[in-house]
Amino acid sequence: MDNSVLTLIGQRIRDLRKQNNLSQEQLGELAGFHFSYIGGLERGQKNITLLNLEKIAAALNVPLHEIFIYNGQIIRSKSNAKDVFLSEIHNKIVGMSTADLRKLNRLIDEIFT
Repeated sequence: MDNSVLTLIGQRIRDLRKQNNLSQEQLGELAGFHFSYIGGLERGQKNITLLNLEKIAAALNVPLHEIFIYNGQIIRSKSNAKDVFLSEIHNKIVGMSTADLRKLNRLIDEIFT
């Protein structure tokens, strides 16, 4: 099975949960699941059913299709490891200040040029 789609869906659930200022336990209570199940989903370790995904979307107060949109793109089952790494890097840098991004850019130039 292609686990990268599970990882991306899990990251998306985590991001939406954090946007709603919810803990894993709070999301679990709202959706009717144990917090450890939510944690497993967010880590891409659980293969969620569509019915459970619908419950989580409702608990997050988003339409179901929002779960499948990550970084402005539709999550595809054939995502490769590079896509997952790019998503992780994007998540880390998106909140950085302009000054920190400038430093990061110089560091990347120093290392890879």
